Amino acid sequence: MDSYNKFANLYDQLIYEDINYDDISSFVLNLCKNNNINYEYYLDLACGTGNVAAILGKHFKNIFLVDSSESMLINADKKFREERMKCKIVCQDMSELALNRKFNLVTCVLDSTNYILDIEDLKNYFLSVKKHMSEDGIFVFDINSYYKLSEILGNNVYTYNSEDIFYAWENIFEDEIVEMNLTFFVKNGELYERFEEIHEERAYTEETIEDILEECGFEVVGKYDGYKESAVKEDSERIVYVLKCLEVN
Repeated sequence: MDSYNKFANLYDQLIYEDINYDDISSFVLNLCKNNNINYEYYLDLACGTGNVAAILGKHFKNIFLVDSSESMLINADKKFREERMKCKIVCQDMSELALNRKFNLVTCVLDSTNYILDIEDLKNYFLSVKKHMSEDGIFVFDINSYYKLSEILGNNVYTYNSEDIFYAWENIFEDEIVEMNLTFFVKNGELYERFEEIHEERAYTEETIEDILEECGFEVVGKYDGYKESAVKEDSERIVYVLKCLEVN
């Protein structure tokens, strides 16, 4: 079952109150300033509905959005049109990027990297990003930590209930994969429409991620506990990496 189909139309309503997109964007913009980034080309991978890109994109001349979900991209396109912002939207697997362009800033936020379940695909993802980075470029991405996926999400059930939406979120953690089974009931007139989605994320240790990054030719120039100036701890739930290429392709 594919992820982010009908859920894409509910994403902002359900997620927006839990995520501070302004804080994420301010943090990334500060990284750009500290690394003397040229504000020419910006690429947001797994862009979703475009919340981060719509903020960061205001500072760049050229904006590219990539996601593998057409439904998410439709919502992102609508958002950019409403903001009267131009962008290039591409439906593509971020492990197989082919954009024929170099970027000064590449982002992939909100644990989208965890959706890559296969180690070889993860390597291809990092190598694909590297091929698209300019000499001065930085790559900012985050992961849900091993601790969060195994101890907080894993084997737990969560529910959400409002006047128009109810959903149950049942998680199973096995072999480093958390399977998230989501069942939605969305009010449609006098009735409720039921649909299901399955999402899977892989729990990567910091050592695994950093070994692969080194193998792919990246230098970790920053590592943070979420989008704030704090060091990673044992119980950090989101780990943010800031990368530069050791050499540009």
